[in-house]
Order: sequence, then structure tokens, then C-alpha cells
Amino acid sequence: MNRITTLFNIQYPIIQGGMIWNSGYKLASAVSNAGGLGLIGAGSMYPDVLREHIQKCKKATDKPFGVNVPMLYPNIEEIMQIIVEEGVKIVFTSAGNPKTWTSFLKENGITVVHVVSSSKFALKAQEAGVDAVVAEGFEAGGHNGREETTTLTLIPMVKENISIPLIAAGGIATGRGMLAAMILGADGIQMGSRFAASVESSAHENFKQTIIDTKEGDTLVTLKELAPVRLIKNKFFNDLQELYAKCPTTEEIKALLGRARAKRGMFEGDLVEGELEIGQIAGLIHDIKPVKEIIDTVMQEFELAKTEVFTL
Repeated sequence: MNRITTLFNIQYPIIQGGMIWNSGYKLASAVSNAGGLGLIGAGSMYPDVLREHIQKCKKATDKPFGVNVPMLYPNIEEIMQIIVEEGVKIVFTSAGNPKTWTSFLKENGITVVHVVSSSKFALKAQEAGVDAVVAEGFEAGGHNGREETTTLTLIPMVKENISIPLIAAGGIATGRGMLAAMILGADGIQMGSRFAASVESSAHENFKQTIIDTKEGDTLVTLKELAPVRLIKNKFFNDLQELYAKCPTTEEIKALLGRARAKRGMFEGDLVEGELEIGQIAGLIHDIKPVKEIIDTVMQEFELAKTEVFTL
């Protein structure tokens, strides 16, 4: 037992990232059933769809699970109300000020975790009363911190500044990565990309295959004027680079981006015009496996690496 397994009442200190278009109830319940903490990704769900996924998740697992809520969400009040009504006990918030919703959630008996990309925001989250923070390094897929701090440096710096439990994220997909993060001061890890390439992920098969095909250097962070996001280089990404060469206005960038690019890429499988969000660690992901196999493998690697490291 450690601070994370105790906080969430789970077997292993492994959290599944609440990724948009990847993290439906099938993935969340599979992770929870395998001993980790599964998260439903509310960022790609209308309120009624989220309610449906929560209800299906409750039927699919009797283990703890949570919901990840990006606070930039337009229907945030309705989302939070549904979470309370459906009796969700764990909420991970991101992309916003933790002060906004932490008190409300805590008053309703919910454990709150906030995702940060710097020590400054980790401290703000602790002051807001959250139960734990996820410190996410620049290697991570999807939306990213502007500070460009890598996981290797972020985790010990956050650890130095906070007293609440710390979850490391960004560039972790193996048992060795998990051990490294915990040696640096993390109490647990959050994995996104590795679970995106799982059988139970709600992502399109085209996207899952692309994750496996992605090599070192095939992803890059872009769209910093709007919200920094790490993408696989494809036609849409190249179109963005051509536009940037012309010193575009923010409006011109928004016009090219349009709407539902992430849905097109990850959920509908448009590998040409879609937005394909994945972490740098994709270069180490070589297969699509069931969630239980992923977690079992990570834990076996973790225990083996621990033995090797501490017998040096």
C-alpha cells in the first residue's frame, strides 16, 4: 500500500489518463477491474453521453473509477451536477483553476485530483484543497503545459513544493518508467498513450495502428497560440506548419483548425485531416493489448526493475 493506492482504494498505483475520444466506460472499467484506477474522459462527451458512460461503468465494475473533467468544458455546471447525481466518488480536473470546483466536489464527498504542468500550479492546487495532483511532463500527448518542463525535472521539483500525494504523467508506459517516476518522488503514475493502444480503448482502429507505427520524433507540440497540443505529424499537421510559415493571425489558425478535428482523427479514424494526439512514448508502444495484460506487464517490469536497481 502507498498514498495513492490508499487514497483511491486500488491495488496498483496506476491511473489511466482521461483522454478525449479514447476513454469511454469500457476502458475505464477494464483498468479498474485490472487493479488500477480507470477514468472516463468527459472532455469528448455531451452531458447525457457522460451520464450513460457513468451508468455503464458502474455496471461493468464494482471497483473505484473516476471522471476526468477539463474545466474549459462549455457545459461544466451540468457535467458536475451529473457527477454528483450519479454518485461518482473521484474526479480529476484539468485545464482551469482548481479553486473553481474543488470545494463543491469535496462538499459532495468526492476525492479531487488536479492536473498541473508546473510547481506553481501544483501549489495552487494544494492550496485549493485537492487531495492529490498529477504533474504532467512535456512528453505527454494531447494538451500540454506552456512551460515545456519534462517529466524527469518536473516530478522532483513538484515533490519539493507540495505535501499531498503526487502522480507522475508524461512519457510513462513501462514498469521501468513507473519505477523511475517513483524514485523521483511520485506516489503513483498516470498512463495515457499506452492505454490508448489497448483493446478496450474507444479510439478508432486506424488511430490505434498509427500509435504503434509512430516512431521517435514523429510527434510535436503545436497550436501554442490556442492551447499547446502534441500531435502525430500528418497532412493536417503539415498544413499547420505551412500556415505558420506565413505568420498567421490567431483567427487564421482557428479557421484552419475548424471544429471536431480530434474526433475526426482519433474517433473516426481520419489519419489525413484529423488531429492525432499521442505522447512521445508512442515510440515504445509496439502492440495493441487488452488492458489487464498491459497492467500485469507493467507491474511485472516494475518489480523486476526494482530488484535490479536495488541490488546494484
